[in-house]
Amino acid sequence: MPASSVFAAQAALSDREFEVFHLLVTGKSITGIAQQLCLSVKTISTHKARVLQKMRLHSIADLTRYAIEHDLED
Repeated sequence: MPASSVFAAQAALSDREFEVFHLLVTGKSITGIAQQLCLSVKTISTHKARVLQKMRLHSIADLTRYAIEHDLED
């Protein structure tokens, strides 16, 4: 996927989706994220699915690779 397409997909994330993206790539579990944000596991799973769809990626490993390549991880 061209870099411009990925950046456009990243820009399309809502603030909450980006927050979930960031927590996923830092190694937090879906359950841990749900507890931290006071949301249900189902809600976090939905955010994860939307992040993957919008960014046209397939796994948390792909998200992590993307974050490392674009200096988004902490």
